[in-house]
Amino acid sequence: MADSPLKVWFDREGRLLRLRLSRPKANILDAEMMAAIDAALAEHLETDGLVGVLVDHEGPNFSFGASVEEHLPGQCDAMLKGMHGLVKRMVASPVPILTAVNGQCLGGGMEVACAGNLIFAAADARFGQPEIKLAVFAPAASALLPERMGQARAEDILISGRTVSGGEAAVMGIVNQVAVDPEQAALDYFDTNLADLSASSLRYAVQAARGPYAARVVARLDEVEELYLKGLMESRDATEGLEAFIAKRPAQWEHR
Repeated sequence: MADSPLKVWFDREGRLLRLRLSRPKANILDAEMMAAIDAALAEHLETDGLVGVLVDHEGPNFSFGASVEEHLPGQCDAMLKGMHGLVKRMVASPVPILTAVNGQCLGGGMEVACAGNLIFAAADARFGQPEIKLAVFAPAASALLPERMGQARAEDILISGRTVSGGEAAVMGIVNQVAVDPEQAALDYFDTNLADLSASSLRYAVQAARGPYAARVVARLDEVEELYLKGLMESRDATEGLEAFIAKRPAQWEHR
């Protein structure tokens, strides 16, 4: 479909599934985008001979993040279930998921990138979980980042809401490789390290390497989702922060 938020095709003689976020320049991860990614993975991850997935993007930015409007009361329950369903599918993927990032990779965009296996990023890409600046927090990142980069560094990103460059993200353990052309770097990695492997044996190797990690992430996602919906979203400031952002006005915190 011409207006689809995601382009899906096979590359490398069917060995590599390509997923491209296709609503530049922001590539907002709204319900439609998340559903499209999830549906593509559900349909194709079990394809015979598949040994990898590459997620990249059209335009200058990977993603500005999830839809702020969909975080509001009445919508956030469905939004979180969609995001967490996608993250659970990604962390349990039987084949490696590679992600190529230029520009902004924020909020839900960073969560999707970190749910995969390997991230290739430009040195001047920007990674961050700015949700706390709107008086909410990042549930999926709260489960993913401590596993990926260690507790202290994860807390820095999650609690401050600050952004870091692709180069700093590599030092912190978020990014696997900094490259001038992240898409080409990901393709080079695939061609050198994955393309000639046995698809069936690779699936066992991924399960052995990633199984305990995936189980921990899934358990934490359920915990933080409950904290978000039954704790945070019953507070006054969380709604105020979101509404102020949408209205483009300063938030008025009451600290409750």
